[in-house]
Amino acid sequence: MPKAKKTGTTLVIVESPTKAKTITKFLGDGFIVKSSFGHVRDLPRSKMAVDIEHNFEPQYVVSREKSKVAKELKDAAKKCDNILFATDSDREGEAISWHLAHILGVEPTDAKRIVFHEITKTAIEEALKNPQPLNMPLVHAQQARRVLDRLVGYELSPFLWRKVSKGLSAGRVQSVAVRLIVEREREIQAFKAEEYWTIEALFATAKKEIFGAKLSALPDKKLEKMDIGSEKIAHEIVTALNNATYEVADVETKKSKRAPAPPFTTSTLQQDANSRLGFSAKQTMRLAQQLYEGVELGSAGAVGLITYMRTDSVNLAEKFLTEANTLIGQDYGAKYQLEKPRFYTNRSKNAQEAHEAIRPADVTQTPDLVKNFLDNNQYRLYDLIWRRAVATQMQNAIMSNLAIDVKSNNNYTFHATGTTIDFDGFLKLYPERTTENILPRLEEKESVDLNELKPEQHFTEPPARFSDATLVKVLEQHGIGRPSTYAPTIATIEDRGYVERDPNKKLAPREVAFLVNDLLVAHFPKIVDLEFTAKMEDEFDEVAHGQKQWQPLIADFYGPFKENLTAKDAELKKSEIGAVPTGDKCPDCDKDLVRRIGRFGAFTACSGYPECKYILKIKVPEIKIGIHCPKCADGDMLERRSRFGKIFYSCSKYPDCKFALWNKPNGDKCPSCQGLLSVTPAGKVKCENKECPTYVARAPRKGGWPARQGLRPKAEAGGSKKTKKKDEE
Repeated sequence: MPKAKKTGTTLVIVESPTKAKTITKFLGDGFIVKSSFGHVRDLPRSKMAVDIEHNFEPQYVVSREKSKVAKELKDAAKKCDNILFATDSDREGEAISWHLAHILGVEPTDAKRIVFHEITKTAIEEALKNPQPLNMPLVHAQQARRVLDRLVGYELSPFLWRKVSKGLSAGRVQSVAVRLIVEREREIQAFKAEEYWTIEALFATAKKEIFGAKLSALPDKKLEKMDIGSEKIAHEIVTALNNATYEVADVETKKSKRAPAPPFTTSTLQQDANSRLGFSAKQTMRLAQQLYEGVELGSAGAVGLITYMRTDSVNLAEKFLTEANTLIGQDYGAKYQLEKPRFYTNRSKNAQEAHEAIRPADVTQTPDLVKNFLDNNQYRLYDLIWRRAVATQMQNAIMSNLAIDVKSNNNYTFHATGTTIDFDGFLKLYPERTTENILPRLEEKESVDLNELKPEQHFTEPPARFSDATLVKVLEQHGIGRPSTYAPTIATIEDRGYVERDPNKKLAPREVAFLVNDLLVAHFPKIVDLEFTAKMEDEFDEVAHGQKQWQPLIADFYGPFKENLTAKDAELKKSEIGAVPTGDKCPDCDKDLVRRIGRFGAFTACSGYPECKYILKIKVPEIKIGIHCPKCADGDMLERRSRFGKIFYSCSKYPDCKFALWNKPNGDKCPSCQGLLSVTPAGKVKCENKECPTYVARAPRKGGWPARQGLRPKAEAGGSKKTKKKDEE
């Protein structure tokens, strides 16, 4: 076959079609930009694909669904004189470029790599001037993680199938996350509430100004939280206070400054987006990927709005610092500007200094300017990122903190604190949960009158379940996982049935999580040990820095792991794991019935399994949700569970009426087509009529900035965007 004729063009390969579209507009006629659609070559799912006997050599393949993409890239490469690999600037992106080089027949030592942290004309042009070789230590670090996770997942998961239930999985990071959630739940279950009381007083000054203060000290000691432990004690104190006179014992005024928080890293973005906007970690990263790769801004075409969103660095480019300072002066005034830029120190010892924090690619693209081109969630996330980054270069907020002690003639002390914002500084742009509490101006020895006493009963509360934000924070604090792994880890343990969302969207462990966690803690302690898992991350970092070879790292782990796995496989019997006798007999063989935990929850079965396969079928309660079936108008909509434990909603007249939905109907009708509206697990209101042009509305959120409300046509929403799917085990 004759060779394809060269065209004098350069092939640029990225992972995402959206990214390819955005980059194309910055390049001239001499470039062709193609997308690999994520990984093209990877370990096959059908087998281990790691040659343990030959130094853990991974056996990569081009998957069947990616064969067409691989052929298109090969055909394009034959027509071009030059190939530039422009995948993301992290370990996985480096590994994708390395795989692409192999597929296209390019020697890794000859491969040309371009790196940029924002998709802008300036960044692309600068990268083209400075092509680099592949960073092989980064490739080796990614291979080490991939191979180790494959070994753990493909050896430990089948063990769980044999000993507990089919369909279960285990993983190096996911199992640690499950352990954290299970142990928190046990703290909650073991918690015993204790009663305590507080006493608040309302005082009036001579000018009739009213202010509140809490009882802080008894005559003989400072009051601790649990000291007023009953209504009887509270009543005795109130009696003593009612007959007393009061005067101001102490007035203390302090000025304080509050500095803005650092710009976002991956973990802090996920935490703030969760607490302020209600986004899951997975949702946050999906939206951030869209903003990074490019959004259509009318006549401007596709524009990348933020820098790369997988980072643990808090560095900011000099260009951004200069432009942000100019914008602050123009839009907010000179008093909000800094004389010199504010810099932040990376907390992570392994943060990559060459990387940047997450920031707007162009600070002049304000949220208001791009609002009409983004869907509601894209806008809210971009608004959050833009405000946080710009606020880092604004003046500190200045606060006046006032503390007042009011003392009774029988030596009881009340304490009040007040805060006033003298200068809002960065709070003008990035408000925090700071509320002004203004106290009247008081002088020491000034008499005040007691207006009212408010004794109030309280009970101590258990620790809260993990939200996405708090779990990510704990994982990061322990050094477990890296920026690219937090969201996939949470999504995995949810998808695999280990956790579910409670009504407050917190992560609640299912019964199977307790069983699997206890089994791993007892018999595979290193796999779920926080310090050991963090140590492995440190060793991956050493590989990434060229300080350690990856195969010896894997060998040091795998030998003891495999030896222990083999021993436990022979030692443990399925019949003895998690089986609790019920006291009843099997109706088929008269052996004892036991309660077991399976992938989808608890069930009762015969202890003689597998010889006897009796399972007691328990009817799951069906719950009326107060809505008539929209199809037959006769039956009631019920909340039910599928045989796999998933909740769905269907008509009580089944099988006569087979109307069913996965989303919960809310009883309202769509304003466009009068079809049924439902609420998705993410909180979106959705029209169930597939022919309806109406998109969704989101429920009002708590705190932060107001969300845009109302239904929008699908055409305006822009539909879903294809984004690179990172394959994390």
